[in-house]
Amino acid sequence: MTSRLVEYHIQRLSDKDPQVRLRSINELRLLGDPAALPALEQVFRNDSDPEVRKAAQRAGREIYDKHNAAKADRKSE
Repeated sequence: MTSRLVEYHIQRLSDKDPQVRLRSINELRLLGDPAALPALEQVFRNDSDPEVRKAAQRAGREIYDKHNAAKADRKSE
């Protein structure tokens, strides 16, 4: 289940203002919820602003890496 906060920031990824999109990408990165990955991928592939696309790629990679590292830690216990 995706948290309401994550959903809120995912919705803001469609805002007209690139600064709003960048702030939401950063918030999603800090929250680290892998539920945000599909939305970040869409932004990376389709956003008109190169800075926003780059931020979405970095955030998605960071969330993905943290999630996989945590999964690996749980398996090794």
